Amino acid sequence: MGISISFLENGVAYEAMGEGPLVVCSPGMGDRRDAFRPLAEFLVGAGFRVALVDLRGHGDSRGAWEVFGDEATASDLIGVIERLDGGPSVIAGASMSAASATIAAGRRPDLVSGLVLLGPFLRNGAGALMRVVMSVLLAKPWGPSVWRSYSARLWPGLGEGAATRAAELTDDLRSRWSDFRKTAATDHAVVAAWLGRVEVPTLVVMGTADPDWSDPAAEADWVAEQFPTSRIVMVDGAGHAPMLERPSIVASQVTGFLGELGGTRG
Repeated sequence: MGISISFLENGVAYEAMGEGPLVVCSPGMGDRRDAFRPLAEFLVGAGFRVALVDLRGHGDSRGAWEVFGDEATASDLIGVIERLDGGPSVIAGASMSAASATIAAGRRPDLVSGLVLLGPFLRNGAGALMRVVMSVLLAKPWGPSVWRSYSARLWPGLGEGAATRAAELTDDLRSRWSDFRKTAATDHAVVAAWLGRVEVPTLVVMGTADPDWSDPAAEADWVAEQFPTSRIVMVDGAGHAPMLERPSIVASQVTGFLGELGGTRG
């Protein structure tokens, strides 16, 4: 699959591949768009056009941003859909990008026909005090080492490859550490205003071994309850990026979900 990188006006990087109804994929904090590449290969083969998007300050994105987090990423996802003239689109958002996907669907229901939320953060997993502690832990010079150690536990489904990926991603972030710390300070409370207002069908995908939640199944239940039409898929042995750790299982569920939508173009 050839890679051709494009950029929004603000410097956010994305790549598009395949032909058909559009699916826009956005990764979690500290990760890159290639976390979705295994899933994208399945979706392209199933007849979909797929766009993989980097977060601000991550991957190939290059810019001078003042704002980071859920609402900013929602604006970028909407921008990609508009740029590709592919709406209405399904948005697949992992971790914090699940919050952004939800906001995008609320802001622009004309552009979003469905959501796939993977390891979703639609509310804060820790209190304000813990966010302050995290800000201190992620300060330089020790911050990169702390994040590398922490992120190596996020993807147990990768086995020994998790530590390798954590090291590569951390090295990639070092030169833009200020952007990363601002992203890490994201307050998911902004999503609350949209919950109960988004009406598109939603697929919630959660790894049974996701370390970011003490009870991943309970969190998946709570997320699903926020949408009028939703379904939960628990992926055995996967952590916080089930689409990367168990791509064939997730692809089967996602393609089935997309098929139930009956296509995403108006």
